[in-house]
Amino acid sequence: MNNFKVRILFYVLKNKVNKKGECSIMCRITFNKKRKEFSSGLFTIPNHWDSKKQKLLSKAENSEIVNTQLSLISQKINEAFLLLQLQQNDFNVDDIYSQYKGENTRVEKTLLELYDIHNEQTKKLIGIDFKEVSWNRYVENKRKIEKFIKFKYKRNDIKLNKLDLKFIKDLEYYFKTELKLSQATINRSLQRVKKIVQFGIDENYLEKNPFSLYKSTKHKIELIYLTSEELKDLEGFKFNQVRLAQIRDLFVFCCYTGLAYQEMSSLRSKHVVKGFDNDYWIEMYRKKTNSKIAIPLLPKAKLLLEIYGYNLPKISNQKFNSYLKEIADIVGIDKKMTHHVARKTFATTVLLYNGVSMEVVSELLGHSRLQVTQEHYAKVVRNKISNEIKTLQNKL
Repeated sequence: MNNFKVRILFYVLKNKVNKKGECSIMCRITFNKKRKEFSSGLFTIPNHWDSKKQKLLSKAENSEIVNTQLSLISQKINEAFLLLQLQQNDFNVDDIYSQYKGENTRVEKTLLELYDIHNEQTKKLIGIDFKEVSWNRYVENKRKIEKFIKFKYKRNDIKLNKLDLKFIKDLEYYFKTELKLSQATINRSLQRVKKIVQFGIDENYLEKNPFSLYKSTKHKIELIYLTSEELKDLEGFKFNQVRLAQIRDLFVFCCYTGLAYQEMSSLRSKHVVKGFDNDYWIEMYRKKTNSKIAIPLLPKAKLLLEIYGYNLPKISNQKFNSYLKEIADIVGIDKKMTHHVARKTFATTVLLYNGVSMEVVSELLGHSRLQVTQEHYAKVVRNKISNEIKTLQNKL
């Protein structure tokens, strides 16, 4: 609730006198160091006005009527002020005047209200052109913003017109220092805030984009993948525990197909089809981008599918990654192993290091843009070129 008080002052506009020798009685509303002045519609002879008592002297012929009307004006202004305090977190003197006049006050959306509008609209699009997992990320993003507003401003929400470059930088700082998020996560979170702001601009709730002067902090993409030697050691290792052997098989399968966890989990025999070249392909839709992917079934991947009868074991992503850490320790792979490392290994060790072009790699990974692939794997290509040039130099 706004803690500023409203002040009401009546005064006589002496520099303008009508034919009857009367001057207009003006009203001045002062709120948060801003003024709004307007005519009360009432008139009086200047020497009939008592500025200290804010009313007409009793000697004025119509003093009782005018004083009653001035009292009603003051009462209505105070009522308008109290109503705005109950309805809005932020308002100005013009809003008080508009409320007093019975006009629609300037209704400005808040940031969290904008999130609610966006999330309510996109919720209805789940399964059409919006994924539930994406919708959940915006819901979680709203929770982070709500915490930040309470932490920084000690309030429940903030008006859209208060968003500026400082707000964004303070938010980024909060993500780093209070939530301890990685730069990659911070950039993704701010990207969602930016989309909400753009949604507000598109819906005419906001005119200026506070992100127009903001530049995100770049972060280094750490590319972790298995070398051909590490992959060979992993494939040939004999595990005593069945669960570890199964996780190894699933991981190796993804090293030769590039399937992300979601696609690996939903893979069925119907997704393996005979292609135009009489070889077998995996054809399915990638859940992240909803794009169709077609991946040639390499011999080692096909062998693993046959071993499991085209019905790969099911396990949660969390347990999968937990077992991979155990596997890495046993095999002696000094890298942070996750399911995603298999996808990186497919792109690098299996494809790029064997001469497959970046365009083909991008297609097989199901990336929406070639630029995404280039940003991740350009360094790998440079390393390969360097190695080949060194080999050429030795020959020359």
